[in-house]
Amino acid sequence: MEQLLLKLIGHEIDVVCSGASSLRGECAGVEAGILHLKDEHGEVCYIAIDKIVAVWEKKPHDRHPGFVFKS
Repeated sequence: MEQLLLKLIGHEIDVVCSGASSLRGECAGVEAGILHLKDEHGEVCYIAIDKIVAVWEKKPHDRHPGFVFKS
């Protein structure tokens, strides 16, 4: 997962974590098992990579359940 996230740095992504939490933002970095996810206000959320269940690049027309940062 960490290698995949490294390839997505600079891209807008959707992340689903265990517990069905869903987050959206720019993949700002990956370091020591932590994903740095930047929202539309420039604030960074830090996510433990081992808690990520799924990740994909943001599509402009899709919708997701849960907590999603809208841009």
